This record gives sequence, structure tokens and C-alpha cells, in this order.
Amino acid sequence: MSYPPDPNNPYGQPPAAPGYGYPQQAPPAAYGYPQQAPAYGYAPVAPPRSMPGLVMTARVLLFVVGGVQVLLTGLLLIVAASAKTVANQHSTSSDTAIFGNAAAGVLLVLGILYLLASVLSITLGVKFGKGGPATRITTIVYGSVALLLGALVTISAITGSSKAQAAGSGFGVVVGVLWIGICVLWIVAMSTREGVDWFNRPKY
Repeated sequence: MSYPPDPNNPYGQPPAAPGYGYPQQAPPAAYGYPQQAPAYGYAPVAPPRSMPGLVMTARVLLFVVGGVQVLLTGLLLIVAASAKTVANQHSTSSDTAIFGNAAAGVLLVLGILYLLASVLSITLGVKFGKGGPATRITTIVYGSVALLLGALVTISAITGSSKAQAAGSGFGVVVGVLWIGICVLWIVAMSTREGVDWFNRPKY
């Protein structure tokens, strides 16, 4: 006949620990506290509320360039009309008429190209306020193509060795370098983290 162990007996066996050999579970987290810590290195970033300074500068330059392109369009069309008038005053077989018609055609094409570029510049500038990633990518492509054209104009102006064209070449170099700087600013403004966050922000 067995008897229950006497708790006051110093020679008795100590009671076994409950659940020996099994992992003890941690107490449940208190109500209202997060169950899991956020991933290491993750920090939520609030969307920008105002346009970053570099993006704003790019937008202003788009409007300025668009206005200059409009003025150039009007100037080219006026000169093309004048060349066409001079060509019409001579016989179609004369050198003056041939040169005038050719100059009028070239100037007309350039005027149309400048007009399209001005529409694109102003439209992109307007879309900076509400535009999304498509506006940013279009600006990068526009800036890249314009940068290539500016580099070609600058190289052509630098390689011009004629003394009669020295003044024009110097002006072309200044304009080309200025244009390259504007295009680089467009590309950089669209590629920075602030620019990406601005165009990826939620639209309400």
C-alpha cells in the first residue's frame, strides 16, 4: 500500500517540474501590441507633399524652353515666307528661285519641328503637377534626344575652322553647352530619388 509523499519530509523526492522535456511556450503578447517586429532595414517613407526643388527647376526650364521654341517657330516661318516670296519673283529656272524654294522648304520643316518640340516641352511642364511615371520617362527620353542633338551642334561649332564663321561658331558653342546643361538637369531631376518619389506618389 503506497502513501502520498509528505511535503514536510526532508528525505522525500522533490516534485518533478511540469512539462520536463518539452519547450515552454512564451506568454501571449498583450492585446494591442504588434505580434511581429518590422523587417530589418524597412522604414516607411511618406509621399512628398510638395514638388522637390530640382524637379521644380526642371519644370521651369521646360516652360522657358517651350517659350523660346515658340519664338523660333515664328521666326523660321517668317523667314521661310520671305524666301518663298523672293523665289516667286524670279523665273522657276533661275538660281535665285531654286535656292529660295529650297531654303523655304528647309525653314518650314524646321519651324514645324520647333513647334512640335514647344508643344512637348510645355505639355510636360504642365503634367509635372499631376503626372505619373509616364511623364517622368517621357522627360528622360526627351532630354536624352535633345542632349544628343546639342552635343552634335556643339561639336560642329567647335570643328568649324573658317575665319568667316568664327563668330558664329563661338555663339554655337555657347548655345550648345547651355543646351547640354539644361538637358542634363532634366535627366538628373527625373532620375533622383526625390524625382522618382514625386512621380510615383499616390494621386488623390
